[in-house]
Parts: sequence; C-alpha cells; structure tokens
Amino acid sequence: GLAYIKVNKLADGEAGLQSPIVKLIGMTGVSQIMAKVGAQDGDLIFFGADKFNVVSDALGALRLRVGKDLKLTQEGWKPLWVVDFPMFEYDTDNKRWAALHHPFTAPVGSLEEVAQNPGTAISRAYDVVLNGTEIGGGSVRIHNPEMQSKVFELLGITPEEAQEKFGFLLEALKFGAPPHGGLALGLDRLVMLMVGANSIREVIAFPKTQSAACLLTDAPGAVDMKQLRDLGLRLRESAVNNA
Repeated sequence: GLAYIKVNKLADGEAGLQSPIVKLIGMTGVSQIMAKVGAQDGDLIFFGADKFNVVSDALGALRLRVGKDLKLTQEGWKPLWVVDFPMFEYDTDNKRWAALHHPFTAPVGSLEEVAQNPGTAISRAYDVVLNGTEIGGGSVRIHNPEMQSKVFELLGITPEEAQEKFGFLLEALKFGAPPHGGLALGLDRLVMLMVGANSIREVIAFPKTQSAACLLTDAPGAVDMKQLRDLGLRLRESAVNNA
C-alpha cells in the first residue's frame, strides 16, 4: 500500500501532520522518516512498505504520474545506459536464488566471490533506454565451464539436471571460448517513439493481437496432417472431437 504524510507545520509535532498512518507508526518512526527525507513545511511525503522491488515499482509509477500531471517532463531525446544489474534475486516462494537476467550472463568478479555472496553479485548485463522505454539490451556471456556450473548450482540446478539440459554447452566450453557478448536493438520500439505511437503494433507490418492472431494474414490457420507429420506432431482423438 501507498502511505502519505502531509507536513502542515513541522514545529507543531503530531498536530502539524496530516496522515491516517501517523498514529500507527508513532512519532518516533515518523520523526525518522522526516529526518530521512529532509521534510519541510508544505511537503507531501509518499512511501511504501513491502518487498524492495514492489515498493520500487509502486513509487516509480507514482513518480512518473506526478511528473506528467505537474508537467515536469522535459522535451527532447534522453537516452541512457542501465548497468550493474544484480546477478540473482531471491525467490521467497521457492526459497532459492533465481537469475535476474538469464543463467548464462557473466558476473563481475571471481567464482569464489560470486559463490560466497550471490545476493550482492553484479552481472555484466546492460540495457539502453530512451525516454523511459527500453529499446535494446544485452550481456557478456559466461565463457568457462567452472563459472557456468557454479551459477547452475546457485540456482538449485543439480549436476545431473545441468548435464541433461545443458551438457552440450558445458562440454563445448571445456574446449575454450573467448569472452563474448552482444547487444540487440529493437528497431520497432525506436520507430514507435519517433512517431509518437503508444504500441509497437502501430508500427510493425504484421501486428498480432493479444491472442497471438494476425488480422492481416488470418494466422494461425488450419494445419494439414502432412505438416503435422513433418513436425513429428499428432492430434489426440479427444482434442479432435472436442474441436
């Protein structure tokens, strides 16, 4: 939830504050909030309490809305790079680490440093953002089998599972691979911003609906049995009858 405190007159203590949450927090906690943000008379303070990413998303959305409503945004193109992504985030539901980008992103630092402190590990991933919209991203990839195996281990992937799913990669890395990475740019997103559209569906040749249908080509279409045999697929009788 989003909470607020309106500072009418700081010198009057609790009487000078307007908020439904002050009595729940207590003046000790409120005073700490006031000191943290450098509150002054006339200020309106918004804050949240939840997981870090939940609060960040909520306050980020509020910041954008306030900036738009008060016309605080500036005209022009403002590109920037987003770097220093965390390597992992902790999945509280499954009680294990999860890859924030993907499990093949190279981390900053040594294998020992990553293994000892996965929560503070930084990945060598990057995004390019234009006026608040991501238009590209990429990463430097892991290029040695020891680091790749350690990342799998931190993600809760057993050696047997890693071998079954990614054995080809681990085997290939044993023969040596140079450091490598890349960047993918979304031209459609850039065009969307340039023409002032609200969705990339307005600037691409064959846009899909939310149900993955193409109104221009009537896709998806009917599939004949020969096409299914070529792909090694077959229809179950129950599915055919229900259709």
